[in-house]
Amino acid sequence: MRRRARAFILFTLGAPLAWLAMAQAPQGAAPASPAPPPSLTSDSSTEPSLQNIDEILAGDEDVLSGDTGFTYDPGNRRDPFKSLLIAPDRPEFRGPRPEGVPGLMIDEIDLKGIWRTAKGYVAQVTSANQKKSYLLREGDQLYDGDVVSIGKTEVVFKQIVQDPTALKPFREVVKSLVPSS
Repeated sequence: MRRRARAFILFTLGAPLAWLAMAQAPQGAAPASPAPPPSLTSDSSTEPSLQNIDEILAGDEDVLSGDTGFTYDPGNRRDPFKSLLIAPDRPEFRGPRPEGVPGLMIDEIDLKGIWRTAKGYVAQVTSANQKKSYLLREGDQLYDGDVVSIGKTEVVFKQIVQDPTALKPFREVVKSLVPSS
């Protein structure tokens, strides 16, 4: 036990004493410097040059600043970086809503009718906050999703979900002409 205590005392006092001795050395005397590690000498052709080191350091700066574009894909798991204590925020969409079909939100539309045409089915919808009706076809883009399919009695939408706890970034919304019982 005494041997360990002595080694600890010598180690803790030895480093400051060595720094003190170096500080008190005469200015004209050159301190003995150890030889550079063999990986940093200029004789080797496989060594990193200063330009390569600068590139590596610039890459590290990009990683620390967040400019690399890395993302985390939780797969089918909950994202461990999202807090469970914070309630999901209201969905943030991309600016002011445009006019017409691209400005419609899936939750705000009501299905009024479905017609069969030579090119497939067409759905007539009305918006809750407007007095206009619109015709939708498969593949049409709405403000918060798109039209997946139109059948004889129903329309299937793919709505984008901004919930970090959701397993998928979207959900299917089915609006039908026949009320479900």
